Amino acid sequence: MSTERHSLPGVIWQDLLRHGKFPVFLLIAVIISAVYVVTTAHKTRLLTAEKERLVLEKNVLDIEWRNLILEENALADHSRVERFSSEKLGMIHVDPAEENIVVTK
Repeated sequence: MSTERHSLPGVIWQDLLRHGKFPVFLLIAVIISAVYVVTTAHKTRLLTAEKERLVLEKNVLDIEWRNLILEENALADHSRVERFSSEKLGMIHVDPAEENIVVTK
């Protein structure tokens, strides 16, 4: 009976080197693949979060744009323009009999 002790990682490593380098290559390929999957998943999560933030920003800007359109329509309302022109600028409606039409040839 042998009382010699061997470490399990050392035995596995010697066995892998003794029986060929292909299993070592596969192990390295699996590790690289796993790191790539984790990195890709992380980047995907970051991009998804960024997309959600941009969608929220788009919604805020869309609401602001609608409010500006409403404000523009309210400011361009005919009755408001007429009231502003008569109160602030002192403009009045001209009687059609007093109109002078200028025609140039």
